[in-house]
Amino acid sequence: MGPKKILITGGAGFIGYYITKELLSRDIEPIIYDAFLNYIPPLESRYAPYLEYRLNGIKNKVHIIRGDIRNRGYLIKALKETEPDTIIHLAAIPIAQASNQFSEEAMQINLNGTVTVLECIRVASSVKRFIYASSSFIYGDFIREPADENHPTSPIDIYGGTKLSGEILTKAFGKKYGIEYSILRPSAVYGPTDANRRVTQIFVENAILGKPIFLHNGGIDKVDFTYVKDTAHGFVLAALSEKAKNETFNITYGSARSTKEFADILKRIFPELRIEEGLPAERRPKRGSMDIRKAKRLLGYEPQYDLEKGVSEYVDFIISNNFINDDRG
Repeated sequence: MGPKKILITGGAGFIGYYITKELLSRDIEPIIYDAFLNYIPPLESRYAPYLEYRLNGIKNKVHIIRGDIRNRGYLIKALKETEPDTIIHLAAIPIAQASNQFSEEAMQINLNGTVTVLECIRVASSVKRFIYASSSFIYGDFIREPADENHPTSPIDIYGGTKLSGEILTKAFGKKYGIEYSILRPSAVYGPTDANRRVTQIFVENAILGKPIFLHNGGIDKVDFTYVKDTAHGFVLAALSEKAKNETFNITYGSARSTKEFADILKRIFPELRIEEGLPAERRPKRGSMDIRKAKRLLGYEPQYDLEKGVSEYVDFIISNNFINDDRG
């Protein structure tokens, strides 16, 4: 018997919205628990219109609770009232740069917030499975490719450090208190309604606006870009599968591409696009392709969007919904 109710912390966010939509398509009741926080300056962010779009698509179909994972009493109350059998834990400062900038808040949310959720599961007896959203940043600089789940973990920033700490504590709580868990490691998630000013959002929106895009380091850096629908599908599969119990999975496309390739795809769509050399970016882990054979074997995970298909759908979404109509970005 699969889960009937799944509570998603950060469920109104970028990935959470797509997970919610897939759960609804499977007749599983999603419960959104979200603090509605935004870490991008208001004049740069498209948070408000994208959030409105997400909520309009689901508001009459789901239970939405405004709550912060740092508030233990309120979270316990929400769990006891809604009685979910699974929690998908996405709530975090969702971008590395912001976690590094607001390191104290990153510790409070990404790490202490995770501990609070795990503590609340002990009190709320309905919850049987905990799905933890980790990150490819926990690996630090890749020393081999493709990086499988046993690749050494050596984060080089605050974000990766908090995410790896959350993994360790998830396993510790699981072993100590018998909480079933799955740990999922996404990478470079992109797609419609992303309001976190990742490079992919900046590139796509600038291309549509006729603004240049800037490649740091010549655009040679490669990451395992993953379309948000594929990421969300991986999370749903982990929540539904008995084979995911107490396992860790890379949930990515499985093949790294360079930021220059991303830009070149946009230039094929927008021939007038100017691609220029940018200033050196903040030091990031040297990443690459991630090994997704374990997720394919145990979960039946098969990503559907290569970069060409994903970028095309992303561009079509923004244009068809007229989201680019101001001077932000």
